[in-house]
Amino acid sequence: MNTKISAGLERVPAPAVFLLGGGSMYLGAALAVGLFEVLSPSGVAWLRLLGAAVVLVAWRRPGRAAWRGRPLLLAGLFGVVTGLMNIAFYEAIAQLPLGTAVAIEFCGPVAVAALSSRLLRDWAALLLAALGVLLIADVRWSGSPTGVLWALAAAAAWAGYIVLAKRVAQYGNGVDGLAVGFAVATVVLSPFALGTGPAWSSARLLLLGVGVGVLSSVLPYVLDQVVLRRVGRARFAVLLALLPVTATVVGLLVLAQVPGIAETAGILAVVAAVALRSRDGDSPEDPDGPGDAVSSPSPG
Repeated sequence: MNTKISAGLERVPAPAVFLLGGGSMYLGAALAVGLFEVLSPSGVAWLRLLGAAVVLVAWRRPGRAAWRGRPLLLAGLFGVVTGLMNIAFYEAIAQLPLGTAVAIEFCGPVAVAALSSRLLRDWAALLLAALGVLLIADVRWSGSPTGVLWALAAAAAWAGYIVLAKRVAQYGNGVDGLAVGFAVATVVLSPFALGTGPAWSSARLLLLGVGVGVLSSVLPYVLDQVVLRRVGRARFAVLLALLPVTATVVGLLVLAQVPGIAETAGILAVVAAVALRSRDGDSPEDPDGPGDAVSSPSPG
């Protein structure tokens, strides 16, 4: 990342940086939903992965050291888990209401955060965040059992992503690791490319696929790396609760979806949770501080 841009981001509060990434991610999701009409959800997710890999590798041009040994293994695992998370999430929202899928998927980061903190303040914040997400999601357990299974798979992958992303942020090659990880995942998960058939005869569809990759993967995950260097696992999990809020705002502005009373109450609960855990960075005695090897990002 450009030094001036990076220095500028360091002066921006972590929640604001995270919201910037979340807004980009859900704009990309809006593009992806439109592609579901001509491509399979898993195919769109693979195109997103391909687009992100091409852009990141061309931008970063990782050196030889990033393509071998432990850095390659770490980045590759991260990329594959991230790809599986996105594939499962896209398959889930193709069969379930978006709110239901998000609520189920949120079980992943909530479980990680609950196991990562011993502070009452963090547990209270997580309870508020979970309540807010459930209110926003308006969970409906009736529907496709297959969709529920896909959403649970996305939750499990998201938990794995949280663990691996912190390791990439602290012990890997940073954004270079993202580039390598997405490249590896694009190859490993290439069987899902079978659902992208029509895209290869349409420059427009390919361009949209790359656009989804940039908006939903490149920008959010690069910004996630910035945030992860400044916060610990428990706080990052609470910041993740901002994603349904961001989705609600994007839905209002882009799709004219006006939130109801329950959704508004959920937004307020999430805001309260973030405020409860609002300080930048973690105190030295915080078990989730920068020295820990775990934490991280986002679905969608």
